Order: sequence, then C-alpha cells, then structure tokens
Amino acid sequence: MIQKMIDDLSTITSKIESELKNIDSLSDLEKARIKFLGKKGAITAILKNLSQLSDQEKPIIGKLANEVKEKAQSLLLQKENQLKREDIEKRLGSETVDITLPGSFFPKSSIHPLNQVLFEIEEIFVTMGFDIKTGPDVETDSFNFTLLNIPPEHPARDMQDTFYITDELLLRTHTSPVQIRVMKKQKPPIAFIAPGKVYRRDADITHSPMFSQVEGLMVDKKISFSDLKGVLENFVHCMFGEEFKLRFRPSFFPFTEPSAEVDVSCIMCKGTGCRICSNSGWLEIIGAGMVHPAVFENVGYNPNEISGFAFGMGVERIAMLKYRINDIRLFFESDLRFLSQF
Repeated sequence: MIQKMIDDLSTITSKIESELKNIDSLSDLEKARIKFLGKKGAITAILKNLSQLSDQEKPIIGKLANEVKEKAQSLLLQKENQLKREDIEKRLGSETVDITLPGSFFPKSSIHPLNQVLFEIEEIFVTMGFDIKTGPDVETDSFNFTLLNIPPEHPARDMQDTFYITDELLLRTHTSPVQIRVMKKQKPPIAFIAPGKVYRRDADITHSPMFSQVEGLMVDKKISFSDLKGVLENFVHCMFGEEFKLRFRPSFFPFTEPSAEVDVSCIMCKGTGCRICSNSGWLEIIGAGMVHPAVFENVGYNPNEISGFAFGMGVERIAMLKYRINDIRLFFESDLRFLSQF
C-alpha cells in the first residue's frame, strides 16, 4: 500500500507539468488547480488512504505529500504569472493611444454660494473690528433659552419649533447661546459675530429645517441704539450697495429691549414696489435690539454699568436677496446647473 501511494504522489508532478503545457487561459488553469489540489483533487484522494498505513508509514507519506503539494503550487503560480504577462502584452499590442487627443475635461469647482455670502459677511464685520466666535450645535435648554430670558413657560418658545434630543439637550435654534458662552468667560468690551448652523422644524420654499445664521454682539460702556444702526447700515451698504436704504420697525425679542426688525429697500425693485416685497418696497433681513438687562444679569454683568446690542440674520436669506433666488431649497439640492452659476 505505501509503495503505491509513493508512486502515485511521485507521478503527480509530471502530470501537472504535462497538463500546464496545453493550458492557455486562467480559467483552464483554475480547473487544473482544482483537479490536483482541490478538496476532491488527486493529492487529497491519495491521502484518504492514510488510515490504512502504520504509524511508522504515515509520516513518510505526509512528508512526501507536502513536498508534492508545494511543487504543484509553485508550478501553478509560475503558469499563472506567465498567462498574466502574455495577456498584458497581447492587450498592449492591440491597443493604441493617440497622444494628440485632448485630455479629459474636469469642470472647475467653486465655493458654494452660501459659503461665498458667509465669507463676505464675516469679512465686512471683521473690518469693523468684530471677532468671530463659534459654539456647539447641540446645546442645553438653559443656554438656548433660559439664560436668554426665555424661561420654560415663556410664550416666545413657541416662536421657534425646536428639535429636542432629551428634556435638557436640543439642536440649537439660533447662535445666541454663543453670546452667553462668551459673556460668561469674558468681560467687556466685547464685539464679535457668531456664524453657524441652526435647526428648526420648518420647511418650505423660504424655510429649511437646517440653515445658517450669523448673530452679532457688542457690549461696552455707553453703547447705544445709534451704534447698532451705524453698524447695520454699513453692513447693508457693503453687502448690497450704497443705494439701498434701511428702516427699523419696532418688534419683540425676549433677549433685547428695545427690539427692532431691520428692513432694506427691495433688492428686486429698489424700493418702487413689486410682487417680491408685496408692493411695500421693503424686505426684512435682520432682527436686532439692545441687550435685555436680564440677560446681562444672567451672565454676571451689571446692566447699570454697561450696555450692548445684538443682531441676527439668516445667511440663506441674504444670499437669496443678493443673487435673486426665490427658492431656498436650491441651496441644498447639489444641482450642478444651479451651482455652476456661482
């Protein structure tokens, strides 16, 4: 029995060498590998008879089987490399490259229109002496509402339909919490803007559940409403042009008193009246006001010694007016026909 197994194993190498001479494809090579080395291959079939051998004979056959298997694997690998080289040479011989043809065209990318407007807003305020501050998108109810003079039962909470994560954690509805965080760490004078994403449960052609906002804060001794008007007037003239006018309308915000809505003469009709401005000649773009004394007290400031103003605007709103866009959803649809215009 052992002699027959030795003879059968010894002939496998020569059989493989013989068959490999006639193989000219990788698929046929795989069939040969399975035939000799597979689970039901020639070597495995011989080793099934190991149980019939004595304990002294088994190591002899095991050693010989491993040598034959390694030799077979080496021959198969050499043939595989040969076939792959021949295939590459064949393809290179049949393929031609015309080096005079122009290369592939890749369209040039550009900054997203919202980022273009955001960068312009930041540049305008930085030139006026404002710093740039940021804060987390996930905020506490305290920073987002309570410390901004909006206690739990305050009706102003209904003005902002909020995404709550837990009873205390939420997606911020404005970047005003950044103002609280900065004032808690820094004493006046303070002047900065806080750009960032905010989240509200609202979606239509003029609203998005996620949008970008820029809020500003200036705090020091003897800051007045006239300072606020001067800053915002300069911003509007830099952003839209000297020909556009501003007006301030009384309004209500829990964290400012007095508060105002800031309108700019209609970008479309330049104040003459059109469908976009409801024939009023004005478009609302900013909410602003003098910081409420209660907010100063919440951060440890003395409202009798200092004063300040705050304002906020939506970047999408500014971009829609600047570029005459009538649907906010266009900013988020990744339509290259739209984006390529910028």
